[in-house]
Amino acid sequence: MENKLADILLGVIREGLSLLGIPESVQHWLDVVAYIAVILFIAFVVAWIVHRILLHSVRRLLKHHRLHLLGVLVEYDAICRLSYVLPPLVAVWLLPLGNVGGTHWYEMLLHLAWIWFVVAVIRSINVVLHSISKVMLSREAMHNRPMKGFFQIIQVLVGFVGTIIIISILLGKSPFNLITGLGAFAAVLMLVFKDSILGFVAGVLLAENDMIHIGDWIELPAAGVNGIVCDVTLTIVKVQNFDNTIVTVPPYTLISGSFVNWRGMKLSAGRRITRTFLLVYDSIVACSVEFLERMKEFDAALAEFIIRKQEQAFRGMVVDTHNPEGIVDGSIETNAGLLRAYITLYLRRHQMVNSELDLMVRSLPPEPEGLPLQLYCFSSDKIWAEYESIQAGIVEHIISVLPTFGLQLYQRPSGRDFKM
Repeated sequence: MENKLADILLGVIREGLSLLGIPESVQHWLDVVAYIAVILFIAFVVAWIVHRILLHSVRRLLKHHRLHLLGVLVEYDAICRLSYVLPPLVAVWLLPLGNVGGTHWYEMLLHLAWIWFVVAVIRSINVVLHSISKVMLSREAMHNRPMKGFFQIIQVLVGFVGTIIIISILLGKSPFNLITGLGAFAAVLMLVFKDSILGFVAGVLLAENDMIHIGDWIELPAAGVNGIVCDVTLTIVKVQNFDNTIVTVPPYTLISGSFVNWRGMKLSAGRRITRTFLLVYDSIVACSVEFLERMKEFDAALAEFIIRKQEQAFRGMVVDTHNPEGIVDGSIETNAGLLRAYITLYLRRHQMVNSELDLMVRSLPPEPEGLPLQLYCFSSDKIWAEYESIQAGIVEHIISVLPTFGLQLYQRPSGRDFKM
């Protein structure tokens, strides 16, 4: 039945060419061209009809049901791309029905139709993958994950398989035989495409091990990187530094070396503050009764601490660390010990310090310049500008109260000091 339709179609084409006055010497190849044109016309008409039906059905479905994926497919015209698969299939079905220019022309046209089909399938898959990636990245749970790298892996694999199939169609051999033959060129390919292979493997490792997300603050001093990750792909990692410069580094640079990721700090309950003060040895003295009475008037919380420590001392309890009565770490023996207690009390009542995290004031090993006194706490606000403001306020307050405790900070002599 189909062959009769093809014969009728060829007959109509030849009669039409004769009516146009085209010589018979030209008709033997012109009718082939006309037949191919008719096949292409039919193929595209079928594809257009299917496309309109699918698009109309999807839009009617979206009116009654909120399907995000279908909406994205329509937005990126994926339905049209999917319909592009039909014309080569229609051409492959219609070509054998007629004697199209002999065996040689028939095989060549059939190969071209199959190559057309493979290219259409690859383009359709890429559009669908792009639509799915948009849907997944729109979800909050997937927003910070490098999903783009996974979809790029799939697109690379689809493109590789499609290229192998196209080459096998042109050579008239099985794709599996062609893949086997590529093993002989593996060493050359690895040498020529070394950077691409390294970037591909590193991108997979970054995505698999969840090492970086978009929005992470990373530091890589060797590459001049200190900023926020803007984009993560299989070939590059794009970072916007805090001076608004953009730095792109290959993924294997992050894998082969070490880099700092501040994501843990952002996800934690606070950002660490550590500052060290060098106390001059001569200013560290024992606390007299008069000094303690004067310090009671300086701060109410410190006064309560001194009174309770005096009561414990009267009972013979001299406990500074893990005090059974809940008194903070410090002492009333020296002004440095009293300062440790005051700073601890000050930090505990500071509104922007997270007292639920580690908080302590400690003395470090003595140095030639003085006795290091270090405060260790966590700011509840982790934003850079606010964090620096909180930290500066704490340091400035501590420096301002040192004279009240009779303590001095070590300061390296300058030319002005020698002149005086």
